[in-house]
Amino acid sequence: MEKGHQGHPATYEEVQKIHPLYFNIVKKRYWWFALSLLVIVPGIISLFIHGLNLGIDFKGGTMIEANFTKAVTQSAITDTMKSVGLSGEVQLSNGNKSVLIRTEALQQEKQTQLMTALQKKVADYDKKTLQVDEVGPSMGQELTRNAFWSLLIAMGLMIAYISFRFQFVFAISGIIALLHDVLVVVGLFSLFQWQIDSTFVAAVLTIFGYSINDTVVIFDRIRENETRMRRGDSYEDMVDKSVWQTMRRSVNTVVTVLIALFSVFILGGESTRVFSLAMLIGVFSGAYSSIFNASQILVEIKTHMKKPTKGGKAVRA
Repeated sequence: MEKGHQGHPATYEEVQKIHPLYFNIVKKRYWWFALSLLVIVPGIISLFIHGLNLGIDFKGGTMIEANFTKAVTQSAITDTMKSVGLSGEVQLSNGNKSVLIRTEALQQEKQTQLMTALQKKVADYDKKTLQVDEVGPSMGQELTRNAFWSLLIAMGLMIAYISFRFQFVFAISGIIALLHDVLVVVGLFSLFQWQIDSTFVAAVLTIFGYSINDTVVIFDRIRENETRMRRGDSYEDMVDKSVWQTMRRSVNTVVTVLIALFSVFILGGESTRVFSLAMLIGVFSGAYSSIFNASQILVEIKTHMKKPTKGGKAVRA
């Protein structure tokens, strides 16, 4: 924590002077809420109209596993698939000699056409170890159902933990910020119709767990500063001070994570493209919501809880 004179915690005015880019985040909270809605609302509308562009993990298709006699490249496989009118995911392993292809459901004639093209344009493959499997949509339905229940259980446990460690209003603020991140990721994938696979579900669950981290750090500073408030101090100023005291840590953390994810997105190939793209969006959204949404929602709830009732007594937060 920044320290003021003689080792005392820094005052709000001292925190403002420490940060050269300082501006009042809390007082502009309705702008941050509006910006979030500007991204979320079109995504929700797109979800209702277009839905998500589901891959074969969800709607079914054909999985082909082949072992080539020499190392091959992902681009050579995808280009050959395009030459016969197909598209899909390609994963390489075993020194780039083993290939797993996921594509739409193929009839026997189309499978033969694809394998013939691969043999001519890419390399010979071992016909004895060739495996062709059909994937049904029921697998995707089960995956979606399990992911939904995982999110609900995670939400319940997070509400219980944050309520125990802080207060129930902190838990509600944190969960709303988490839902914001999930809606941003899912909404953008729907808007741009990027195809999703099973790794997308893993990314959403990872984002859900990661995003709460920064939020809890800010909440911890708010709780610490709240105990030091004096009569007449502004709750808004205290929260704004807390956000700025954790700003450097939040920015440094998200930048390092984004650099790593961007490297995976650029260099990881097709097999990790969906996961890394979803994580890039989710981590950025998580940093934004932790700083600009979660604590501002807390301020809104606390403000409304302290408003006088009809009897003239204020409801204590």
